[in-house]
Amino acid sequence: MTPGRLEADAPTPRSRRIRFGWVLEIIGVRAVTTVYDWARDQLIGSEADAFRHARQVIRGERLLGIYHEETIQEWFLPYRAFISFWNIFYASVHFVMPVVALVWLYIKAPARYVRWRNTLIVMLGLALAGFWLYPLMPPRLLPASYGFVDTRVEYFGLGEASRDPSADNLYAAMPSLHIGWSTWIALALWPLVRRPWAKALLVAYPAAQLFCTVVTGNHFFLDAVGGWVVLGLAYALASARRVWRRLRRAARGRPLSVADRS
Repeated sequence: MTPGRLEADAPTPRSRRIRFGWVLEIIGVRAVTTVYDWARDQLIGSEADAFRHARQVIRGERLLGIYHEETIQEWFLPYRAFISFWNIFYASVHFVMPVVALVWLYIKAPARYVRWRNTLIVMLGLALAGFWLYPLMPPRLLPASYGFVDTRVEYFGLGEASRDPSADNLYAAMPSLHIGWSTWIALALWPLVRRPWAKALLVAYPAAQLFCTVVTGNHFFLDAVGGWVVLGLAYALASARRVWRRLRRAARGRPLSVADRS
């Protein structure tokens, strides 16, 4: 294969054909997330439906033997600083890490960037469908008889404003994008890291997010499963074109391009 052919096959994001393609990427991704934030707040379900669905989730978890969120939270409630740390983690790291991952992918692996950026965007759309079809009351908002503590109010000092439905979609809990995004980061960056400690961090990050969502009372374990399902579906949809292209090349006896193999 000639150097010219190698260069032609080298995958780059479409916008990188333009001198300031990275600016277009920032604008595009920001526009998508802005629309997502707006739509998420418009799709808030009723309190009655959210509570009914929460009871369904609890029954399902009891059937599976995984309904231990209240017990886990109770173990750590005496440690106020610890709980406060995880509230900060929940509200900040979740939004910072996807940006870091996208920048890293854009610079180091343009072909992977395109596919995993598209996966992230599709995840947002699927998540909106979940929030609309299955509004779910998070554990922290359940009646006191369920034993959960709203750590945002009791430990982090946000007050009742954190329960204001006009400020946020309180019932956008299924699927959990904290779990979906953190797993997305681990999978997207996995081939790019070589050191064992870096791979260990990639594995630890989704685990930390899972613990965080439970100990703060923001999610059930089944919400995490929902996040993984959404991630799997989004990746399949985002990869459909590439898979179709690979099948066509294979049927015609053509070698796969660099973009198709990545």
